[in-house]
Amino acid sequence: MKNIKYIVILLLTASMSFAQQTPAPEQSKDIAIMGATAHIGNGTVIENSIITFSNGKITNVGDATTVRINSSEMEVIDASGKHVYPGFIVANGTLGLVEVDAVKASNDLSELGTYNPHIRSIIAYNAESKIVESMRPNGVLLGQVVPRGGRITGTSSVVQYDAWNWEDAAVKTDDGIHMNWPSTFSRGRWWLGEDPGLKPNKNYGKQVKEIELYFVEAKTHNAGPKKERNLPFEAMAGLFNGSKHLYINVNDQKGITDAVNFAKSQGVSKITIVGAYEADKVTNFLKQNNVSVFLRRVHTRPNNEDDHYDLPFKLAKKLVDAGILVALEPSGQMERMNSRNLPFYAGTTVAYGLTKEQALQLITQNPAKIMGIDDKYGTLEAGKRATLFISEGDALDMRGNQVTHAFIDGRNLSLETHQTKLWKRYSGKLEREQQD
Repeated sequence: MKNIKYIVILLLTASMSFAQQTPAPEQSKDIAIMGATAHIGNGTVIENSIITFSNGKITNVGDATTVRINSSEMEVIDASGKHVYPGFIVANGTLGLVEVDAVKASNDLSELGTYNPHIRSIIAYNAESKIVESMRPNGVLLGQVVPRGGRITGTSSVVQYDAWNWEDAAVKTDDGIHMNWPSTFSRGRWWLGEDPGLKPNKNYGKQVKEIELYFVEAKTHNAGPKKERNLPFEAMAGLFNGSKHLYINVNDQKGITDAVNFAKSQGVSKITIVGAYEADKVTNFLKQNNVSVFLRRVHTRPNNEDDHYDLPFKLAKKLVDAGILVALEPSGQMERMNSRNLPFYAGTTVAYGLTKEQALQLITQNPAKIMGIDDKYGTLEAGKRATLFISEGDALDMRGNQVTHAFIDGRNLSLETHQTKLWKRYSGKLEREQQD
């Protein structure tokens, strides 16, 4: 019994040492940020700005030379020479669903089965994730939590990254349903002696028919008397009445066209293509159908042998120039830890043609519009939530992205993380060694 007590104490101590920073308290005093270059998020820049917020909401954004405040009644942050931005937003992310890939018990990324529209990612979201905590020092303050796996993977929600639990974290629950569209091509299984090259997917038509049948059955169920409950079909109802978004993962030109035409034929009005590697080939089609894009991770290699080496870097510019509403998404290998690089993905698009303010929109205003949270987040405007941060320099450049203050709904966040603690620890060690 005595040994069991010691084990329990050790486990409790270990679990406490791995806990996230305590979420910040509610804003108790009005705050004014003075003198910073304000990047509003809609393309506007105010060189010498004043931003005030009270009770978690922005009350004023303007030119500091024309606006006067009573500084004795509020906390004033002198941000002269610095930059202030809206909180960056991760689209199509999985933060909070997996903590350690090699530890099965910490992985709640997907469910068994092919059609899982009723699977809600929000209830699996781990608000105390140490990976989520590491986003804040780069200005990444909100994100969409998306389940993976199957044909219809489940229902996503939008969260803010400083909370006690998923209920506190939720910004918008059940915003949309995510689907993996069948690939028009398949690759040979080399381990079975097949040619590893691409070839037409002979099952493509059959797979599309299966999706169509599922949508028809869901629509029929929701229009009928509902004598028996069917949770998956009931979860689909929002697609048909316009309350939910349909996010379709598809990359090839034919697949994109087929997926959009299919969704339109089923009466789905809110459509976003996720990945969208060949979306630049169908820009007119996407614009005509009012389809937005979550563009695949910028820092990747080209898919095809005859693609330009820098095509992934240029895709955002091509789509923005065509008038498509575009946001960046980080999915892929090591996507959770790479989500903190979101501002640098946007920065790369600047090197390949976009202006800095256009690139900023890819991770602020645009994802907020697509997810339906732009009435509260995405830009620095009076009446919106005070979710923003101050950076020493250009936040889209890793050399300038040095965050000094960050706020979510007016709450002043801790920027201390497991990474910053390690940095301080080993910086001190290096300094001591150099002195010796």
